[in-house]
Amino acid sequence: MSSAQKPTWILSGFGDEIDPDPKIQAAVMLSLGASHIEVRSAWGVNVVELDDAQVAELKSVLDASGLKVSAVASPIGKVDISLPAAHEVGRLRRIIEVTKALDARYIRMFSYFRAADQSPEDIRDAVMERMTLLAAEAEKAGVILIHENEKDIYGDTPERVLDLLETVNSPALRAAWDNANFVQVGVKPFTDAYAMLRPYLDYLQVKDAIAGSGEVVPTGQGDGQLVETLTALSEDGYTGFASLEPHLAAQHELGGFSGPAAFGEAARAFRSATDAIGITLA
Repeated sequence: MSSAQKPTWILSGFGDEIDPDPKIQAAVMLSLGASHIEVRSAWGVNVVELDDAQVAELKSVLDASGLKVSAVASPIGKVDISLPAAHEVGRLRRIIEVTKALDARYIRMFSYFRAADQSPEDIRDAVMERMTLLAAEAEKAGVILIHENEKDIYGDTPERVLDLLETVNSPALRAAWDNANFVQVGVKPFTDAYAMLRPYLDYLQVKDAIAGSGEVVPTGQGDGQLVETLTALSEDGYTGFASLEPHLAAQHELGGFSGPAAFGEAARAFRSATDAIGITLA
C-alpha cells in the first residue's frame, strides 16, 4: 500500500491521564505527534464542574499550543439509574456549553449504573427514557453523544449497546468503541462485537486489557483483539479519532491516570501497531 493510499486517523488522548495541568497535558500530547486532546478534567476539576473562567483559560492554553479538542469526556450517565431523569439532562446542558466553548462536537457519556439487586432488564425502560431525553438535547444543540461501553452500566455488552442505539435511534447518539472495557465484561471485542456495532462506531478509545484479571495494558499486550479491530477499521474506511486512554497507573470511578512516561509508552505501542497495519496518525 502506498503512503497515498494509507488511511489517516486523528490522534488524540485523555489529557488528564498525563497530568492535572493542561499546559503539561498539551506539551506531552504534542510531543507524541497528536493534533487533538480529549478533555475530561483540568487542574483536577471534572469538566462538568469547570466554571466559565476555567473553561476560557483552558481554551486559551489549548489555543496557544495549537491543539484542538476531539471530545469532551463527560461523566453524563455514569450515575445510578435511581436519580431523576432531569438530573443528567441538567448536567448535559452545562457540558454542551463547555463543548461549544472548546469548539468540539463529541461528548463522551454512559448509560447508567444499577443497584446490586437490579438486573440490566430491570432498568432497561428507565435507561431508554433517559438516553432518549439526552439524545434530544444533543440533537437540538448540534452535538453528538458517543456512548462508551463502560463495565457495569446498562450498555456494557455488545447486545445491550446495540439495543440502546437502535431503540433511541438518534443521529445524535453514536458509539465510542473501547476494546479493554469489552474484555473486562468477558467479551472478545472483534469476534463478538465489531460486525454488530461497526455501523454506529464514530469514535475509537484506545486501550487493551488482559482477560481474567481485567488489567489494562498497552496496545497489543492484552486480549482486546486490537490488531484485528484496527485492521478492520482501516479496511472499511474509518478516518476518525483514535483517543489514547491508557489507565496504566490507576483507575477510579471517574477515570484513570497514567503519568507522562506510561502515557508515552501507550502512545508508542499504539503507533507501532498502526504503523504495521499502514495507518497514518495525524
